[in-house]
Formats: sequence, C-alpha cells, structure tokens
Amino acid sequence: MKQLGILVPDDQTSMSTIACIVGSYQVFSAANAFFEKLGRKPVFKVDLVSASDEKVLKNGFLSINSNLTIKESRENDLIIIPATLIRSYETATENNKLLINWIKLQYKQGAEVASMCAGGFMLASTGLLSGRICSTHWALAEEFKSLFPNVDLQTDKLITDDNGIYTNGGAYSFLHLLMYLVEKFYDRKAAIYCAKYFQIDLDRNLQSEFLIFKGHKNHNDDVILEAQTFMEDNYQDKISIEDLSLKFGLSRRNFDRRFIKATGLRPFDYLQRIKVEVAKKEFENSRKSVNEVMYEVGYMDAKAFREVFTRITGTTPIDYKEKYNIGS
Repeated sequence: MKQLGILVPDDQTSMSTIACIVGSYQVFSAANAFFEKLGRKPVFKVDLVSASDEKVLKNGFLSINSNLTIKESRENDLIIIPATLIRSYETATENNKLLINWIKLQYKQGAEVASMCAGGFMLASTGLLSGRICSTHWALAEEFKSLFPNVDLQTDKLITDDNGIYTNGGAYSFLHLLMYLVEKFYDRKAAIYCAKYFQIDLDRNLQSEFLIFKGHKNHNDDVILEAQTFMEDNYQDKISIEDLSLKFGLSRRNFDRRFIKATGLRPFDYLQRIKVEVAKKEFENSRKSVNEVMYEVGYMDAKAFREVFTRITGTTPIDYKEKYNIGS
C-alpha cells in the first residue's frame, strides 16, 4: 500500500487550509472504500502529518489533529500541501520551515507532491518549482511572480502536472485536483465514482473564466503605469501600440521590453485583457447583446472578438453571458 501524507501546517493557516485537509482526507478515503467494495486493495494509507509534537491545528472554532509528525512519517509516495498563509521560507514559522525542508527531502526520496491554491507558495519555498510550471489562485499571481520569478506561473491552468509535482488554481478548485489525482493513482472508474459522490465536475482544465483582471501595477516604472492608465481610459478606441510607444517617447522595441518587464504581458495582450474584462462585466450586469458589448469595447469583427474572448476566458461570449448574467 502506498503512503499519503496530508500536511497539517503550523499557524499561518486559514479556513481554506481546513477545507483542503478535510476534503483531501474525505476524497481519498472514499476512493479507498470504492476499491474495497470491488474486492481490490486500497491504494493509500492516509495520514495527517505535522511538524509539531502537539499535532493540533487550531483555526477559530475548528481544529484538526494530525496523527503523525514528520519524524514518524518517513517514506511517502504522495504529499499534499493545503492552502496556507505562508509566502516564503523566510517568513514561515519555525515548524513550517521544518515542513518545507521535509517536503524537499521527501521529493528527493521519491515522493510526488501536490499543492492546493496558495499552498503553491509553500511548495515554491522548497525550490522544487524552479524552472517548472505551476498554478495558484489568480488573485495571488503578482505576489507569487515577485517572490518566485524563476517559476513558470500559469494562472489560466486549473491543474498542472510537471514530473511528479502537481498544483491547482484558486480556492475550491482543489477538488478538481483531487479528481485528477484519484484517476492517476486509482483509475478512471474511481474518479468517476468520487466525482458523482461528491458532485464535482470531471476534466475541468482552466480557471480562466473565474479570473478578474485588475492590471499588473505592482511595479515602479512610471512611464508604463501611465501607458496602462491610458489604455484603461481609451480601450474602446483603436489604439496603435506603435503610436502609444511614441506618445511616451520610447521606441516600439524599448516600450515592449519595459512593458513586459513591468506587467508580464505584451502591450497588445494587456489591451485585449482590458477589453475582455470590460466585456465580462457588461455580460454580467446588463441586458446588452453580445454584438452591442463587442462594439462598446472596440471590436468590429464578431469572429475576432469571439476568438480573443474564448482564448482569455476559456468560454465563448454567449456562454459566459448565459452563465453569469445576474438576470439569468
């Protein structure tokens, strides 16, 4: 039987930490029970693992007792890192530093590792994500990029899988990661059973439609900040990036370079995201047709608008409107 260790962090936790731990324990227990009903052996022995000998996580009116410490849990096949408030190794508590070191050691000894939501910060603090892809909550993308520039963050992805390291996007999307892991370590039938039992969509791959684009302004390039503001104020007009660079006294090449360095996006991509974000809000809050919204955000070609909107959100304009309009 394989060994699964679900981490119980010390302090630096939230209600999401509790949800990830409880959800993981419940789903893997159900997958084991499904296999046993079929006369097959359970895949995992599931343990809750902490650094502290006290073995208790307390968060408001909820608490979780771990059943093993990292000293007692020696060899794991899979480790799950729940969402936490840890942002870096330097700011972690002493017990959480012990967990970070332990994760790294376990991976080197053959364990696979999965992080959930903001647990990606704890995983990245191990150094194991350097040069690899990962996801986390879209609202934490800028903070993550500033702390871990050597990680290929892909916040549009709901789940990433890179050589035995798994991550997922924000909040309760950890449930989709659990379905992915059940299918990987058990089989498709077990994943379908768990998906039906816990009523979780299978095969969801993107978190793009949930992303709220707020611009990337956590930088110190005043010229680029001005350019961003200009785009946001004039998105409905036909903006030439070439003319925009000249407006701010830069060559196109230098403007692109500085814009990408400051925001992580090319100027044209940034402008498209502004238009799509405005369109999303119109679809959510008005009775305007898709064509009306398309014209308002500066698109004249329905096919081009549909392609850009779908690429950025993962869903078509009409499907987005039907799903999220407050009058629907």
